[in-house]
Amino acid sequence: MFETIPAAWRRVPLSSLGQRVRRRNTTGNTNVLTISAVHGLVNQKEFFNKIVASENLSNYFLLKSGEFAYNKSYSNGYPVGVVRRLKRYQSGILSPLYICFDMSSSEVDERYAELFFDSQWFIDEINQIAKEGARNHGLLNVGVGEFFDLEFVLPPLPEQQKIAAILSSVDDVIAKTRAQIDKLKDLKTGMMQELLTKGIGHTEFKDSPVGRIPVSWNVTRLGDVTQKFQNGYAFKASGYVDEGIPIISMASIGLDGNFNAGYSKTKHWDAGELRALERYIVQDGDLLIAMTDVTPTMELIGRCCIAQISQPHLLNQRVGLIRLDSSRVNKHFVAYYSNHEIWRDYARGMSGLGAQANLGTPQIANGIIPLPPLEEQEQIASILQSIDKIIKAKEEKASKGQAAKKALMQDLLTGKVRVKVDQKESAVA
Repeated sequence: MFETIPAAWRRVPLSSLGQRVRRRNTTGNTNVLTISAVHGLVNQKEFFNKIVASENLSNYFLLKSGEFAYNKSYSNGYPVGVVRRLKRYQSGILSPLYICFDMSSSEVDERYAELFFDSQWFIDEINQIAKEGARNHGLLNVGVGEFFDLEFVLPPLPEQQKIAAILSSVDDVIAKTRAQIDKLKDLKTGMMQELLTKGIGHTEFKDSPVGRIPVSWNVTRLGDVTQKFQNGYAFKASGYVDEGIPIISMASIGLDGNFNAGYSKTKHWDAGELRALERYIVQDGDLLIAMTDVTPTMELIGRCCIAQISQPHLLNQRVGLIRLDSSRVNKHFVAYYSNHEIWRDYARGMSGLGAQANLGTPQIANGIIPLPPLEEQEQIASILQSIDKIIKAKEEKASKGQAAKKALMQDLLTGKVRVKVDQKESAVA
């Protein structure tokens, strides 16, 4: 928390600027929303590809355009939750677990409020009151009264508007880059559909267990082209150490088919036990497969990625290691195919209907994949990898823009750097 602010600025409780929205869904609204740190308040179907709301929606809060909601659960990069404003739709409904509110005071610019809720100052405020309940599945124990008692820093309105204009111009640049990323991802999805079913330059096709494929292609069980398959080890949390061998968990496998290196840096095991756990060692380039879902909304099961590591790691439970016969199959081709709809349907169908879906070794080994000639597999993988490289470069650009914005926010929202209300945005940005 910052000790000083400019003399013309005020510290006020959030309750003095807005009020809680208690409006219930009495109109039968079915636009069920969720909060995404990146995309804001977005329709669940758009974000998760399915609705995860209760059947009875009458108890949900009805939010109108311009109003705010606080999600008190962890989001990527937002360990104390995130506040977002409804801008995509005229209205939508949210679970009662969210804290919904407006910022209707004439003293506050709503664009400035959006930025302040993303600031380190506000994060520090939440940290002072947030406690994680063991039975709340990651939800922070933030009471409504405590939330509205949080401190809000209020510059004079013209200064708020200037700060918002400057930071919004930075947001516009980031948004354009993200729009490019979205288009590239759509392009990749379309190319995957084309390349993984029709290949390159084929004119004759045949029916197969995985649908229509080129005549020259075969199909095979995944187990028939695998040299090694290994389940993970059930490491106990009580045995984790601060330094040692990193552990690869389910979170290391991304929904986009990429390896999330950061998630293997959070848990370690005693290096002295490496020999006893030799069979669970993951090497750079090994294919990893998710054998369960992290949450009901995150359909990770069956997806593969390739480990990109600079030292040996250990394989945690519910993650499988697949070491392929490289003389017959390209691992990148298999990793891409694991994100294809045909394989996704197979994985979901074989994983059972219990509270948590699970795949076992037999189901994975019996999964059927198309098998083009090795040279064509490599060509297909190379084309898709080239798109991934462009996407990665754009994502790095967006991340740098976000970091620059964060640094600028730190200066402007604390008053460390003051703005002049008559100067142009570009002069400060």
